[in-house]
Amino acid sequence: MKQRKAKIVRKTKETDIAVEINLDKFLLVSVSTTIGFLDHMLELFAVHSGIGFEIKASGDTHIDYHHLVEDSGIAVGQALKKALGDKKGIARYGYFLLPMDESLSYVALDLSGRFYLSYEADIKFQKSGFNYDLLQEFFYALASNAGITLHIKMIKGRNNHHIAESIFKAFGRALAQAITYSKNKKTVPSTKGVL
Repeated sequence: MKQRKAKIVRKTKETDIAVEINLDKFLLVSVSTTIGFLDHMLELFAVHSGIGFEIKASGDTHIDYHHLVEDSGIAVGQALKKALGDKKGIARYGYFLLPMDESLSYVALDLSGRFYLSYEADIKFQKSGFNYDLLQEFFYALASNAGITLHIKMIKGRNNHHIAESIFKAFGRALAQAITYSKNKKTVPSTKGVL
């Protein structure tokens, strides 16, 4: 069976991003976006999804982090979509409830080809080097470019870092379920015959 992998390069006047994904082999996780917090979250996602994942990204972070975070979501989403191909034989659905100390988050997703995002995370403002509102922008960009129906819900939490970790880990675990092969590897998991 052909390996499900993809490489996406995205260059704009604001960002320069290269993403490589291998859904079938956990060979390497290499994350370098020039934003330490985003690196940490993407590494958590990759490790917990069990996929081979590399991203090298830079951009106009002297303005703020928005362009680089959003464009990273776009590139990761495009790579996921390309690597999934026709989606024959995948489980399609995934969900995970993940605790991270006092935080608890739930992620459910459908690799349907149809974009939808429900994002409910009450991350309170606090002074730090990272604007936590950008997490929603990241997942919006990823889900819309990958064609994922994605529900993210923070059930409880106090510490912003722990909340973010629980979301990214839960997303990785839910994706790991959805990309696994079901018993019938030759059929697209849809009554329509396509996703």
